[in-house]
Amino acid sequence: MEPVETLPTTIVENGLLNGRVRLRQPARGYRAGMDAALLAAAVPAEAGQSVIEAGCGAGAVLMQIASRRPGVSLTGVERDPAMAALATENAALNSTAGSVVIRQGDVAAGFRALGVEPADWAISNPPFFDDATALRAPAEGKRGAWMADDGLKAWTDFLLKAVKEGGRIVVVHRADRLADLLALLGEKAGSFAVRPIHPFADEPAKRVLVHAIKTGRAPLRLLPPLILHDRDGGKHTPQAEAILRGEASLGW
Repeated sequence: MEPVETLPTTIVENGLLNGRVRLRQPARGYRAGMDAALLAAAVPAEAGQSVIEAGCGAGAVLMQIASRRPGVSLTGVERDPAMAALATENAALNSTAGSVVIRQGDVAAGFRALGVEPADWAISNPPFFDDATALRAPAEGKRGAWMADDGLKAWTDFLLKAVKEGGRIVVVHRADRLADLLALLGEKAGSFAVRPIHPFADEPAKRVLVHAIKTGRAPLRLLPPLILHDRDGGKHTPQAEAILRGEASLGW
């Protein structure tokens, strides 16, 4: 598809899950990639259940879950009005407007400000940094996705309130923030399961997927890692490729 010029940026259309999902997103700035695919693959919601995503952007995770899990009710929360509008457009583009609802709102304002009921699942790929000195200024269009102005705690507080008692929380985040993430979610959740995500088998994990149950009390489980790339040419491993194509999921 030819790029469509809009103000202030160019919108392009990409295919996800081997073309089953169409996603319109900015050509520059933050773009959906592996993190979105991993998060969507790690939400085994059942038909009739509900999912809330904090910081849904253009809706990449929601559209993939809708494709993977028919019959699930999905709500996305997005602060940026332009991205929220794009997510709504993507829901219509993928004929999921009946199951996907986008609400413009700020995570920092808290879950109750949305006026919706808690869900069976609360998920997020929070901004990676909450310290402006931790990195150079993000490129245009990436600040909202990279910088958590109100800190990681605002995001975990939102998730803990957005999920029902006994409901499940799934987060993909930087591996070096794992201790912070467990401590913050541990205020009201437990039964943690952690899956390390390694770029290569011989390199440290750069990402983690964390699953928690609100009011859960079971011991933490460290799950087998997911390796994203082979050293032979840097191609995706068969498991990573299957996730990107929508042919495999990540269970808990």
